[in-house]
Amino acid sequence: MIAKDLPIFEFHISRRCRKRYGFEEAIYGLHGNVILDDFPAIQRLADRMNLVRDAANNPHLAVKAAEINIIALIEEILHLVTAGYRRQFNPKIFESALKNLSAVLDPAQTEKCLENFTASFPPLKVMDNQLTSAEYLRGSSDGYPHRAVALEELLFLFLANDNPAYRHYSELFDDAPLRQSTRYLDGISGLRDYFKTQPKFGPHDLDLFELLKAPAQASPYSLAGQLEYIKKYWGKILPAEIFEKISARIIRALDVLKEAERFRGFAPGMEPLPDYKRMFAGPDGSPDYEPEKYSPDLDWMPNLVMMAKNTYVWLDQLSKKYRSDIRHLDQVPDQELQLLSESGFTGLWLIGVWERSPASQRIKQICGNPEAVSSAYSLYDYRISEDLGGDGAYYNLKDRAMRHGIRMAVDMVPNHTGIFSKWMVEHPEWFVQLETSPYPAYSFNGPDLSGHPDIGIYIEDGYYSKRDAAVVFKRVDRRSGRVRYIYHGNDGTHMPWNDTAQLNFLLPDLREAVIGEILRVARYSSVIRFDAAMTLAKKHYQRLWFPQPGSGGDIPSRSWQGMSKEEFDRAFPAEFWREVVERVAKEAPDTLLLAEAFWLMEGYFVRTLGMHRVYNSAFMNMLKREENANYGTVIRNLLEFDPQILKRFVNFMNNPDEEPAAAQFGKGDKYFGVCAMMSTLPGLPMFGHGQIEGYAEKYGMEYRRAYWDESPDRDLMDRHRRQIFPLLKKRYLFSQVDNFVLYDVASSGGHAQHDVFAYSNSSGGEQALVIYNNRYQRSEGWVNWSVPYKRSDAPDLARTKLAEKFGLAGDGWMVFRDLLSGLEYIRPARQVWDSGLYVQLNGFECHVFTNFYHQNDPDGEYARLAASLKGQGMPSIERALWEQRMEGLLESFEALLLPLRSPAGLAQALENGPAKLDLVRRTGESLQKLIPEASRIFGLPAASLPARENLIPDIFERFRCSTLASKTGGRRLSALLAATGKGGFDMLDWSVFYAFLVFQHINRMIPQPQARELLWNRLENALENGCLPGGKAYNIRLLVEVLSDGDWSWPIILEEKAALRRFLERPKVFQYLGCNWHQNVFWFNKENFLYLVFCLAMAGLIFAPDGTKNIGSRRTLVLTYRTALKIIKLARSSGYDYHRLIELLEGGTEDAP
Repeated sequence: MIAKDLPIFEFHISRRCRKRYGFEEAIYGLHGNVILDDFPAIQRLADRMNLVRDAANNPHLAVKAAEINIIALIEEILHLVTAGYRRQFNPKIFESALKNLSAVLDPAQTEKCLENFTASFPPLKVMDNQLTSAEYLRGSSDGYPHRAVALEELLFLFLANDNPAYRHYSELFDDAPLRQSTRYLDGISGLRDYFKTQPKFGPHDLDLFELLKAPAQASPYSLAGQLEYIKKYWGKILPAEIFEKISARIIRALDVLKEAERFRGFAPGMEPLPDYKRMFAGPDGSPDYEPEKYSPDLDWMPNLVMMAKNTYVWLDQLSKKYRSDIRHLDQVPDQELQLLSESGFTGLWLIGVWERSPASQRIKQICGNPEAVSSAYSLYDYRISEDLGGDGAYYNLKDRAMRHGIRMAVDMVPNHTGIFSKWMVEHPEWFVQLETSPYPAYSFNGPDLSGHPDIGIYIEDGYYSKRDAAVVFKRVDRRSGRVRYIYHGNDGTHMPWNDTAQLNFLLPDLREAVIGEILRVARYSSVIRFDAAMTLAKKHYQRLWFPQPGSGGDIPSRSWQGMSKEEFDRAFPAEFWREVVERVAKEAPDTLLLAEAFWLMEGYFVRTLGMHRVYNSAFMNMLKREENANYGTVIRNLLEFDPQILKRFVNFMNNPDEEPAAAQFGKGDKYFGVCAMMSTLPGLPMFGHGQIEGYAEKYGMEYRRAYWDESPDRDLMDRHRRQIFPLLKKRYLFSQVDNFVLYDVASSGGHAQHDVFAYSNSSGGEQALVIYNNRYQRSEGWVNWSVPYKRSDAPDLARTKLAEKFGLAGDGWMVFRDLLSGLEYIRPARQVWDSGLYVQLNGFECHVFTNFYHQNDPDGEYARLAASLKGQGMPSIERALWEQRMEGLLESFEALLLPLRSPAGLAQALENGPAKLDLVRRTGESLQKLIPEASRIFGLPAASLPARENLIPDIFERFRCSTLASKTGGRRLSALLAATGKGGFDMLDWSVFYAFLVFQHINRMIPQPQARELLWNRLENALENGCLPGGKAYNIRLLVEVLSDGDWSWPIILEEKAALRRFLERPKVFQYLGCNWHQNVFWFNKENFLYLVFCLAMAGLIFAPDGTKNIGSRRTLVLTYRTALKIIKLARSSGYDYHRLIELLEGGTEDAP
């Protein structure tokens, strides 16, 4: 309000404008100037002008109350300065100026000028035709002649028209009629000359005319600049007590102007770089001191990995996925929870589980979305929505999730409620409010959004037409008639949230009530996410709602409700969040508090306020925009100041109100590189709804379902399973910061490679090194020295070398594996010690190196291998060494497999004739080379290896059809072939049998599993070269591995049900049978099963003695055939359901149909 001892605002408005705009008569003073004694009066004047100018359709004609306010204030100050000049030098200076002017112009011209001015800018009595202009000029007020008053006002009229910053408002005080009809400008020139003869005044020793023009000359196009000039230079012109009050009003006026000029929209801004040392500066006890008060983690907190789900949309998607109507939380399938758990997630954040304000839904439906639910952040009360099944359904899901190792997370929205809420009905005094509307142009004529008969709730009409975004809504108490204008929730950066009501945290009762709600929420969930938590930090709450003079401008109209810091601190003495942390630690200790906080408040929230975790938006924004040097600086600053902040960050690639990760990062290497960083940096990784599936739709907080018809991107999901989920399951390795080190990366020329991130971490002797190039261009460099970091046990910053950090010896070799590609690498230890680890990275290439070990090399075989690899990775260094050692053996083995490249020739050769003799010869030559090589490599005595002359005939004799048929008779063999869907032996059979027999003998020569794996790979290649497609070749390889396992006696497998069951449970058998879940049934492949049974029976037959000479053996083979046929019938009865088959087997094969 205006101080009573100060003159009121006043400036000129012409008779023409008074008629055009129809301003209310109460605003005019005795002499016709506009009296603006409070800001609402200014707003009414501006609103009237905008209405007449049709500013809604002509925005270039719009006027701002804040600018009119400044013009009025400047005019008032000019009058005060003029009055001070009169008091100090000449109380009758304008009467003297009149005499001088009459001499310059002549009395008649002077009188004409004054009369025309009075007619154009009439005092009230002239305007009302009670006096003529001449009659008014002959009078006086308080002993001061009206002619002198008119001359002073004439001077101020000229100054207003001459001020470029006033130009948009010149219609109000346009002096063109005076210029055209009188010698007005000559009179002004005469006044200028007259004042040059008078005493000088002010800090720059100017005459009165030049003094009054000085603000406009100093800042001709800025109203704010003119006020700043006055504030800076005119402090000694006016009495101290008056100038102090004028200064406060200048500050207020500038704040109001900032409110009016500030752009409010949704365009993204640049992420600022925090300077943590300055942010936490200040000695103990000073106002800037921010002490260290971390909240300790419980054992489960560091390794939390969060998945966010928009609850309604998720349930709709689950309904489609499982082809079931899933509406309540207790209907979420266990299989979905198991899938989340198996992927590495230990936290599930459900967005929108609370009872929402029905007013929010009504607004959204009126605005065009008939399917909308209320916003998840416009709440009625903190109880689980009955629409989702209520508390019972929630606790059912919570308990089941916990059995899968998943903790629930929910939102708490502390700074506002819905516009219609339990508190809006019961405690309207708890909200930020005014008794009158802050802007007269606001209208509240829309539908009543209240759900209570005694309360009316109305939002401003402009929201419905999208022409305005009012800062308040109207609450009417129908019982008392009281009207309150309550502010919408608002963070000062965007539009007000029109379905929310802002709570007033200056009220102790309100603060205690909110803490009570938080403790109640803690009974629902182990993790509480506080929405927009930074808005309740004291400095920001004051900035937004009760700004200090000079700091306003964030929320329109709040500058007029400002408070000094001392006043604010008395009303809001302690940080609200510190009180919350201490109360939760005492009353709900098993609760992780997570703050959504921006505005460079991240470190303060965890280090001083004590939140367990805080959002780190820099991760998403900087890496998305590839501001790599800046993000590297963020981590460096933290490591130098306090690394413990880093482990408390929540890193994410999209937030619910951001674009989906697929839209921001794509679905290729950049996405997976940044995702790998998110999964391996200290802190809490948080995945967005639909991020893993690659969904591109941004789900509104009011969505009941997804509107886009999107299917999961299977390739993207598979790559997550291969590369990201294994990282999430190793969070114990990455989540802490005690062993975290960030490294500089320098090119071969010594230039810093800011696009490449390199950091390591360790836990319990396990180490990892992450390297990622966040740029499309290739990069190379050396990872050697760490950046400086603060140690907990020393005051000085430390640096370390990569080789030292990994405990590497100075000789030998460094061997390690990349978790993402599965490849292993080998590097000389001496090079790593001297120069670091050299890396070459394609655009957006990422590595997560683990399984580090040091290897001595007395025989030089690692050196030979490294020379051959030339820095490239291998699936297994150990396997590569075996391949190097077995080079001659593998060459002989590949020759042994040559018959598989021609299945038709093999089938013919196995019977008889010249082809058989040639095959026997070539096979013998291969074995002649292979057997001694095996003896040399594996140190086996020659006597333990099969003799070549016995082995070769054995292989080929067992394969002859006549031999196989003679053992049991052709009839039973034919029946087995028919039961398995085969008309007879085909070329694939001969390839399988040949490989089976070869490996039956070779396995005894190659005892080392890694070496044997090389032989299996050669077999797969030979089968592919024999015209089997890759997938089929691998399947046959699996089959041969199963058949060649020496741990089994093939007749026993078929004859004993327990043995068969154990056999079927073996992993490779699972794999060969293609076992898979589908619609809650564990199926196996029919064709593969039948062929497996056929091969098991044939394996028993091949190795059995000739049945014609051994009656006991003949009976065993007959039983094997019969059992095989019964097992085939059991499989058919099971419907090829694996678990049903096991049940039938446990019931006994004799019960088979």
